[in-house]
Amino acid sequence: MSKARYLPLLLLLLPPFYLDLFWLQAGLFVMAAAIGAIGLNLLTGSTGQLSMGHSFFLAVGAYGYVYFAGDETDDLTGLGLPPLLAVVCAVALAGLAGLAFSPIAGRLSGVYLGIASLALIFLGQHVLFNVHDVTGGYNGRAVPPMEAFGFAFDGTGDVVVLGIAFGALEKLWFLGLLLLGLAALFALGVLKGRPGRAMNLIRDQQTAAGVLGIPVARTRAAVFTLSSMYAGLGGVLLALTFQRAVPDYFGMLLALDYLAMIVIGGLGSVSGAVIGATFVTLLPQLLTRYSDALPLVAPTGTGGVSPSDAARYLYGAAVVGIVLFLPAGLRGLRIPSLTPRKESTP
Repeated sequence: MSKARYLPLLLLLLPPFYLDLFWLQAGLFVMAAAIGAIGLNLLTGSTGQLSMGHSFFLAVGAYGYVYFAGDETDDLTGLGLPPLLAVVCAVALAGLAGLAFSPIAGRLSGVYLGIASLALIFLGQHVLFNVHDVTGGYNGRAVPPMEAFGFAFDGTGDVVVLGIAFGALEKLWFLGLLLLGLAALFALGVLKGRPGRAMNLIRDQQTAAGVLGIPVARTRAAVFTLSSMYAGLGGVLLALTFQRAVPDYFGMLLALDYLAMIVIGGLGSVSGAVIGATFVTLLPQLLTRYSDALPLVAPTGTGGVSPSDAARYLYGAAVVGIVLFLPAGLRGLRIPSLTPRKESTP
């Protein structure tokens, strides 16, 4: 790999030194979404299994962390575990939830799995709104700050780097980069190895995969469990960024957003998941921030098209356009080189 390829990675270390809190928070939302989108792309893009219940596993990760790391109060329960251990337990809990559903995921495919997984969202919403002791009900629950090896990822302490005082978002930025990097590297390892080849064969030629001795049902179940763990980790980072877990967020619209991410970015690709997550996550935030300067877009409740609705219209149109004209997604775009090509002499 040439040194120039490391430049984008180095640039990702600079935002906490130059950008305001809005952009840092938006970037963290992108990282959390990208982790969840990578997991869904492993399942849908690489294995061909349609899941409509991804937001359920995000909720399991977010509320799992809140429960494991939170302290018990008069109204809420919590185990008070160290935050780093709580992250591990939350991801494991999301994986166990996926494992519990994996017998169904291993035997169903296509639209049938999509309909079956859709039930998870309705189940999850019922639990989140009614198990008040754990989730806080309609009002949600505050998220305990992350802490690892004596370092707190919150606004406390006097952390100053190059004259910049680091608060919660600045610290979380580097944690998010680390988690996204590890998630992407692991997914790339899976896709480039034998498991990835087996997943692609199941997606493209299920009968041939069975003839070659690939355990189709078991592989599907394993990928569904792995995808759930990715969603759980994304949910943890999302909760840490939001600083409050609210049940309304983890509904049907979020599940559709994740499907849009992997289609827009490119199915079956880690980079496509990151690109799609960036597009779908940033668009509504940008429209909200600059709604005063945009035609037909108005702040929510003031008439016109709200920024969130406008964003869904736009990336809905993007999904249709990509399916029709760019099946590989945005990652399939190629920017032509600016260097002139040498003409061959006759």
